[in-house]
Amino acid sequence: MADPKTLHDLPTPALVADHSALQRNLTTMAEALPGDRLRPHVKAHKCTALAARQAAAGHTNFTCATVREVEGMAAAGLGNDLLLANEVLDTRRLGALDARVTVAVDSTETIRAAASGGVREVVIDVNVGLPRCGCSPEAAGGLADEARRAGLLVRGVMGYEGHLMMVDDRAKQKAATDESMALLLQAHGDVGGELVSAGGTGTYDLNSAATEIQAGSYVLMDTAYAKLGLPFELALSVLSTVISVSDKWAVGDGGLKALGMDHGDPTVEGANVWFCSDEHLTFSRSPSPAIGDQIRIQPAHVDPTMAKHERLYLLDGEDVVDVMEIDLRGW
Repeated sequence: MADPKTLHDLPTPALVADHSALQRNLTTMAEALPGDRLRPHVKAHKCTALAARQAAAGHTNFTCATVREVEGMAAAGLGNDLLLANEVLDTRRLGALDARVTVAVDSTETIRAAASGGVREVVIDVNVGLPRCGCSPEAAGGLADEARRAGLLVRGVMGYEGHLMMVDDRAKQKAATDESMALLLQAHGDVGGELVSAGGTGTYDLNSAATEIQAGSYVLMDTAYAKLGLPFELALSVLSTVISVSDKWAVGDGGLKALGMDHGDPTVEGANVWFCSDEHLTFSRSPSPAIGDQIRIQPAHVDPTMAKHERLYLLDGEDVVDVMEIDLRGW
């Protein structure tokens, strides 16, 4: 296919982003959390080209969720300081990378895996309220001692208050974030190190205890985060073509395989979304669209939506101004 010039050249469903909104989001975050205060989480976009723009905005340390993301960032020359904020048992590919790689650990087993794989630096992952990975705050100091005995440098602690990201009452969100960070600071007192790594887009401006914030969704945003009234714009959508029309509903060609649905149904401006199926989005709108019309579908969760596509098209109005490969997908 020839290089697309306008959105009408794109095969749908196509992942698109408003270039100006994306740039404004980068600027807004750089002003709020300059330099090392932000460690952007690349799991949100899985795209080294977007990570390069974050680095150009002053954010040169990154958070990753998978070994594949760490490898891809290192290969792209973005390995200044990569934190794999996830427990992994197969670390064989990490120790040989030409990058500074730090891995989260929360058990004897993950400490052993890091050491045996040639990883040199770790952080102790602490459970601060989200029932996922992380040790208890009381266990953090002992694990740090164990990691040091294994020859690892312990850089500090991390803890993700992910259960608080979508709290829509900002006062309650702030109070709950402070409670979670009190647990993390308790652990840090026993662990030591320069890092207290935490946070996300939903608490980026509320978490003052962390030395660095691991926000990622702010660059492109989604409808779930947009409901919180944060100063970041909805830049991302899935371009879809109307392929069928009845007297009561219409169908676009972007469904479950093009959208992250775990945070709820997507949104189509001015329309009522009925449901999504594998390849289809059924909706109603007045006046009814015509077959061949294009619609923009706004996803409720940016991260899995990005992982379903091979490339992101940046738009200035209807013009395609850049194409970014989503090159960090897979494991």
